[in-house]
Amino acid sequence: MSEETKTDRAIISVLGADRSGIVAAVAGLLAEQDVNILDISQTILQGMFTMTMLVDLGGADFSKVHDGLDALSGKLGVQVTIQREDVFKFMYRL
Repeated sequence: MSEETKTDRAIISVLGADRSGIVAAVAGLLAEQDVNILDISQTILQGMFTMTMLVDLGGADFSKVHDGLDALSGKLGVQVTIQREDVFKFMYRL
């Protein structure tokens, strides 16, 4: 994997009370910004929704994606974070 490919990938995490439309809203925003979802995992634990996505930002502007997810976070009432893959791996290495 080239360095360019690594910096074009990010991890998105969503956490909050379960409700309909969360996945659709996040995926829709990403599609609007030409961000490709490479992998996705979600679960609901006693009414708490959690989702983690690995995405390819391609040519998308990280700041615009971040700002869009931040606005969506408030609208949906869930916590949404995005980190570049290399930063995520550095922070969570064993």
